[in-house]
Parts: sequence; structure tokens; C-alpha cells
Amino acid sequence: MKVFVLDPINAKGVELLHKEAEVVLWDDPAAAGWHGEADGVIVRGTTPLKEADFAAAARLKAVSKHGTGVDRIDLDAARRNGVRVMNTPGLNAEAVAEMTMTLALAAARRVPMIDRMLRSGQPVAREDFDGSRAGGAQGFWGKTVGVIGMGAIGRRVAAKWSAAFGMTVLWFDPFVPEAAGGDLKGERITDLDQMLGRVDLLSIHAPLTKQTKGMIGGPEIALMKKSAVLVSVARGGIVDEDALYDALSGGSLFGAALDVFEQEPPAADHPLFSIPTFVGTPHIAAGTVDSREHTAIAVARQLLDVLEGGKGSNILV
Repeated sequence: MKVFVLDPINAKGVELLHKEAEVVLWDDPAAAGWHGEADGVIVRGTTPLKEADFAAAARLKAVSKHGTGVDRIDLDAARRNGVRVMNTPGLNAEAVAEMTMTLALAAARRVPMIDRMLRSGQPVAREDFDGSRAGGAQGFWGKTVGVIGMGAIGRRVAAKWSAAFGMTVLWFDPFVPEAAGGDLKGERITDLDQMLGRVDLLSIHAPLTKQTKGMIGGPEIALMKKSAVLVSVARGGIVDEDALYDALSGGSLFGAALDVFEQEPPAADHPLFSIPTFVGTPHIAAGTVDSREHTAIAVARQLLDVLEGGKGSNILV
């Protein structure tokens, strides 16, 4: 059997694949011909799999997605062509939760802004950032965090802010069954607009769907406190980037951080990068050595299982 790894994964997963299959990696020119030869494919978030890909891949039996999001895989096309699609949910949840807190604190305490000032030789007045003057850095102790999306990542984020910072947790997720909601940290909010005005930190962890695309736009941001911070490590397109720029440049939002953008990688001249109170990272929230090793091994194991006649795991199609 022949496996094509179309996007980079950790070496531990590659080693496992080599023990059971012929493997073609992303940097091999032969990878471009995967449609005619692949029994199995591994992708991350870079390579899309569309209708034409599935139609052209006559031998393809299974796709194993490194990570959770499958918005770049046409699941209906996979189903029509008899291809099994799997993902690896939850394995990077801890890393993403840690990065969520990192970005929120960086934006609230103005860390990147101060760092840039120091490196460029600009004078830094402590009073501009320590709260002695208006507009100083924000803290989160004892304040309120609103979490959108209470999957594996959202739940960890809520628990961490509550335990480490004594924050009140509000959460919004219409897809959590009513019976399960009582087991989650914090207060469930059924109307997103009612939550936005109460939070000091908005943390977004929803998948990108037709329902969530643009769900945080100008009207929603306008409901938030001027002292609030917005963070998204979910998917680009959930937050309206133009509306976020308007809010930050107009001073109606204290700060924001995005690990995800509608166009990835974002252009160097993206308007948000001109805003000192904005922090951006290139979709790296899940990227620690530990999480990458675990996910690479899992994505390889479940693909090999299916190709060897097993049922696989985390089946989406």
C-alpha cells in the first residue's frame, strides 16, 4: 500500500508509516502525482481536498487529517467516492489552550508593543503601561471571560482561566446538548449578544461553518466593553477582520489577538498589523513538540488501521 503525506508532520508519525507502507512525503516531487497512486493520504490544514481530487483518486481509500478542522476537505465528495475521512480531535487541545492564554495576556499587558519599543530604542514610560495613566495594561484576575465553543479546547480554556485567575466563566455553544451543559464550567449563555457586553475577555474556539462565518462582526464587537480583549485561535473568517481593524483603530476595543486569518498566511501589509494593540501569530497555537508528536503518531496509526482492513477511529465519513 502507498501513503502520501501531503503536508509536513512530525518525524515520529513518518517513522511509523515507513514500517507498514511505501511512503511519499510532501517535499518529494512525486507527491504531485498522488491522485493516481495513493491508497491513503495524510493532510494538515494546508492542502485542500476537493471534488476533483476525490474523483481523480481511484485507488484512494482513506484520508487522515492531522488536527481537528476539516473545512478544507469536501466531505460530501469523499462520501460519494467511498473514501473514509478521519481527524484527530483533542490531541492538541492542551497546546491550543496554553497559546490562547499566551495571546490574551500578551494583548492585555501590551507585551509585543513594549518589546518593539525597546528594540527600536524608543523611550518607554512605565506610567503609560502600569495603570498610572489612562489606557494602561489590563489584568484578568477576578474578571469575566466569555468562551465561544465548548469543545475540548474551549473547556480547557474555561477551566484554566477560572482556576488560575479566578475569572467568572460565561460560555456560548448551541451545539452542546442541554443535558451535558450542566457538567461544564461556568454559566451557559443562550443569546450571544447578551454575553458580549459582560465579558472582559472573549475567547473564540468554534469551528468554521456557514453559521459561524462572520459571527463576530461590527455589531457584535460594538456590544463589547472598550476595555475588553478579543482572542481567536479557531478559524479565520469567524471574526470579521475589517470590523476588528475599525474597532481597534477607533479605540472601541482595548486589544485583540488572532492566530488565524481568513487568508493564510496573511499579507505583510494586512491592516491589522499596523495596529499596535493587535497581536498576530500564523496559525501555530497547536504547535508544540509534544502535541505534534502525539498527533503525528495518531494520524498515522488510524490511517494504517483502515488500509489494513480495520475500522479506524474518529470517523467523519
